[in-house]
Amino acid sequence: MARVLNAAPGPESESPMSYDTIEQTATDTSSAAPAELPRLTVLGTGYLGATHAICMAVLGYDVLGVDTDRSKIEALASGRVPFFEPGLPEMLAKALDSGRLRFTTDLAEAGEHGDVHFICVGTPQRADSAGADLRFVEGVTRDLAPYLRRRCLVVGKSTVPVGTAARLTQILQDNAPAGTDVELAWNPEFLREGFAVEDTLRPDRLVFGTESAWATAQLEAAFAPLLEAGVPVVHADLPTAELVKVAANSFLATKISYINAMAEVCEATGADVQMLATALSFDSRIGGRFLKPGLGFGGGCLPKDIRAFIHRAEELGVGKSVAFLRQVDAINRRRRERTVDLIREEAGGSLEGVRVCCLGAAFKPNSDDIRDAPALDVARMLKQEGAIVSVYDPEAMDNARRAYPELTYADSAMEAARDARVVALLTEWEQFRAIDPATLADVVAQPHVVDGRHALDAAAWRGAGWSYRALGRTA
Repeated sequence: MARVLNAAPGPESESPMSYDTIEQTATDTSSAAPAELPRLTVLGTGYLGATHAICMAVLGYDVLGVDTDRSKIEALASGRVPFFEPGLPEMLAKALDSGRLRFTTDLAEAGEHGDVHFICVGTPQRADSAGADLRFVEGVTRDLAPYLRRRCLVVGKSTVPVGTAARLTQILQDNAPAGTDVELAWNPEFLREGFAVEDTLRPDRLVFGTESAWATAQLEAAFAPLLEAGVPVVHADLPTAELVKVAANSFLATKISYINAMAEVCEATGADVQMLATALSFDSRIGGRFLKPGLGFGGGCLPKDIRAFIHRAEELGVGKSVAFLRQVDAINRRRRERTVDLIREEAGGSLEGVRVCCLGAAFKPNSDDIRDAPALDVARMLKQEGAIVSVYDPEAMDNARRAYPELTYADSAMEAARDARVVALLTEWEQFRAIDPATLADVVAQPHVVDGRHALDAAAWRGAGWSYRALGRTA
């Protein structure tokens, strides 16, 4: 049975903490750490792994980050974060200056160093099905095992199908010289891109999936400063811990797709989905978080996680219990097509030869992540219909160019909008919200805007002479 400790709810953040607040949080939390801390290794230095390694070093742990990608290791060791995340470059500098953070490609060094080894590699969607691709998780486990010569704990943080932990335990104990002295636990991650440092240093909860009192004690030691700071902990079995992340993501995806389904109803009836969402949010049973209509969700977690959850449930013979998630996914995909419909309507019925300005490429603001980005999917569909598409994003341009070289990219929002017949807001960066509609009207060919994120002040834009459209709102 799960046990919950320190169960007072934590504060919710609507915007990333400032660096000063982050630094103070790290200082306050690290001061609660006991003198004897386990040595940590973090296997995988992508978004999750790099953030975890950096923040744990700042909290006072001796951390070794490990990756097969030498370019990542060299970048991090030189003080450069190879992706955009607010506050993380400052944390990396602090961690490196402390002498508690190092990086390597050598698994033998990792096996010698770590008392607790965190697995933080990716689990993308498989190319041949909706299931999770576990090659990286299983591979790093198998490769690390021969170097585990003493009692230690391996901790999975990656998002995996339920049942994976049991298989990884067998791989470890069959291949490690220490045999059954090597145990496995699961500690799912709940990082939000744009808030990753805050979510690591001040999480709303920790989940410890373990099979022994010793493993529990090791995890508690590995998170001692956070526990001393009062972060709630759920002590669970391995299958429950594996399920938490996919269950949480499925719930959030359902809430987002629900309000977007209501947007379709609003479009058919002349109702206003923004007013509807506001009215619903006052019901304490529903609340306003994630009840935001628009272009839908993307990124490297929600889309692939709900598909993998459906796939695993079907393997277990309980597919009917999560069949509704197929409709959640379908509604989310439809929002992209419907956004293209609005842009086409604003262009006069055809996109052939029409200049369209696409503001945004990242799947969300405060990130350069373009995985399954609705903004770029919309831009791609516009291009396929013959539109002349110009894309601008404050942080995701390099990633977008590599993934979609057929699109045209601008150096600023104003450049992207020059001579456009339709402007489409597709990622709700603050700088896009702050654009003066009167100034932008001076550079476009026609003042038509499609607000794919309900981020703009409709009255202000209409008052500046723009034709304003948004999903779920009347023209």
